Amino acid sequence: MKIRCHRWRLFLSLIILCTALLPTTTHAEVKYKTYTKDSYNNQIWLQPAYFPLDVIGEDLYTTDPKQPTVKIPSPLSNPKDIFIDAKNEVYIVDTGNNRIVHLTETGKLIRYLTLNESPLNKPEGIFVTKEGDIYIADTGNKRVVKLDKTGKLQTEFKRPESKYIPATFVYDPAKVMVDERGFLYIAVHGGYEGIVLLDPKGKFQGFFGANKTALSPLDALKRMLYTKKMYANEVAKRPETINSVATDKNGYIYTVTGGMAKSDQLKKLNIKGNNLLRSGNRNFGEVVPGDVPIGPVTSGPQLIDVAVDQSGNMIVVDQQFKYISHYDASGRLLYFWGGASAVGSSQVGLLKSPVALDVNSRNELYVLDDQENIVQVFRLSEFGQKVDQANQQTLAGLYEDSENSWQEVLRMNAQFTPAIMGLAQAAFTKEQYPDALRLFKEAGNQEGYSDAFWQIRMSWLQQNFSWIASLFFFSGLLYVLLSKWTYASRLRDKWRNRQRIQTSFLMNFKHVFYMMKHPIDGFIAIRYEGKGSYLSAIIILACVYASLVIKRLVTSFSFNATTHVDIYSIFTQFFTVWIAWVISNYLVSSIYRGEGRFRDIFIASAYALIPYIIIGIPLAFISNVMTMSESTIYHYVEQGMIVWIGLLIFWKIQWIHNYSVGETLLNILFTLCTMLVIGVLLFLTAGLTNDLVSLIFEMYQEAILR
Repeated sequence: MKIRCHRWRLFLSLIILCTALLPTTTHAEVKYKTYTKDSYNNQIWLQPAYFPLDVIGEDLYTTDPKQPTVKIPSPLSNPKDIFIDAKNEVYIVDTGNNRIVHLTETGKLIRYLTLNESPLNKPEGIFVTKEGDIYIADTGNKRVVKLDKTGKLQTEFKRPESKYIPATFVYDPAKVMVDERGFLYIAVHGGYEGIVLLDPKGKFQGFFGANKTALSPLDALKRMLYTKKMYANEVAKRPETINSVATDKNGYIYTVTGGMAKSDQLKKLNIKGNNLLRSGNRNFGEVVPGDVPIGPVTSGPQLIDVAVDQSGNMIVVDQQFKYISHYDASGRLLYFWGGASAVGSSQVGLLKSPVALDVNSRNELYVLDDQENIVQVFRLSEFGQKVDQANQQTLAGLYEDSENSWQEVLRMNAQFTPAIMGLAQAAFTKEQYPDALRLFKEAGNQEGYSDAFWQIRMSWLQQNFSWIASLFFFSGLLYVLLSKWTYASRLRDKWRNRQRIQTSFLMNFKHVFYMMKHPIDGFIAIRYEGKGSYLSAIIILACVYASLVIKRLVTSFSFNATTHVDIYSIFTQFFTVWIAWVISNYLVSSIYRGEGRFRDIFIASAYALIPYIIIGIPLAFISNVMTMSESTIYHYVEQGMIVWIGLLIFWKIQWIHNYSVGETLLNILFTLCTMLVIGVLLFLTAGLTNDLVSLIFEMYQEAILR
């Protein structure tokens, strides 16, 4: 019995030992979520691209001036910038303590730089060259100082003197960057003129990378209508200030802008100041819809700093919504993550007030928080590493080599759009054009889709050109022969003199085609001869609605990236606008001595839309054999259709109401204004009705509960 128990114990011990030796996979939980967006701007959840690695800068000590042998805590106070040098050593601008904190990459203190011979005063920016020279934006002293690697003061760069600098210019350096030539790029507080560019000797070279002034439509109208004196009294519209500046190993200059900027918040500039980002017209700085930041809210994300990793990816931090967004070298979004830490608590990975960031040679990310007074360190996850590896191969043009890497990324997350795009480019390079066509469409890339279709179309034409040419030739020959054979035949006369159906409905419907050839006579006939009918007008409106739906559904992806068609929304929008036009035009014409009846306006307004059926539907189908290289033809025909409809509406108003040209233009203007008023009234009525219903419901509930 004892031997049997001993055997069971040995067996159980062996099972436990084998279980312990089995490989296990652990998943670190993070307090934030990671997202990306597809080409249709839909938000997609991802697994973490970065994991928290460490927190540094929280255990700092200094010598007690009263007791030199005693160390006392000396925490960071309102730090404003961070820089990681070529040796991965960390420099933190400790603004509140008027010093620079120099740490190892693991957070051990190396030294404090206080510049005893000329003390710092509220410094806010720092840059360290490959040679070890240290440049500090000493904001409180209105200067930039250059120190050697030992921390000894070498040069001061105070406010430069130049006739090109306005007298009102305030020189408060906030951030500094130095290129390989030794030129200084200084971002100043309130410097709407751009970055101050100085040569190594401190001579002013000009302003660099200034933002454009954003003018609203109202501002543009004022500039057109106001005199110079009147416009001078308006509040000056100035560009937004550049918040930070950085560079990469290739010498490109990167800037970020906050404030009221709606686009170009992130720029990648060459030495001439040209923005190289292909996506320069879009917004940068990603936000999860519905997120409400803590504290005062401005117009949008407030990008406060930018860093560039070893792969050329751009990383920006948003001080308002606390998100960190990653873009590749071309400006395409890879992913974004982060979020605000809960009030009254500190959570690793979440941020309270991020003010700066930088990366080391291993692409580890350091984020400085001036409220927590710490630096959080993040490391790329396996997913982030795979994305970076695959994306670098794609950007380098190694599409086939990137295919396996992108497949691995898709295995981790099947909705990651950059991976789909990378596989599409790989398929295109391998001349697998049908696969490339499908993948480009899935990735939402119209240009790539068009290029793949062009290759497919060219291949098809090359294979089938002979029979296509023969078909056209023999069809033309047959047409000529039949025309000659039937020229003197009685069949033609019988066809011309055939008895036509004279029903009123068909006659009214045929009037549409007569109006296409003779629009003025056609509209006069509607008004004075009673041509047209409500039934034919309703049928035409139904056909126009069907054309709108067909155009959305059938048009090639090269010209229409819409993937979802809401037929109910199209119906509501089309008929609401059309009915509002008819009613508004009738009301305006009744007051403004128009002669048209409601019947005439209703029928003629429907007939004027017929070009959308005649041109819109064939154009939608033909677009499927066109590429973006023929986009000029496509858009020319589309715009011609709109112009045609516009002319028909103009002639409709003029001849239905017997107006002059000037009266017609005024009628159109008054009609549009009336439509706007009706829309506002309906909006207010709906809002008040909802409030009334809510009030009645609350009163009913209160009466029942009591």
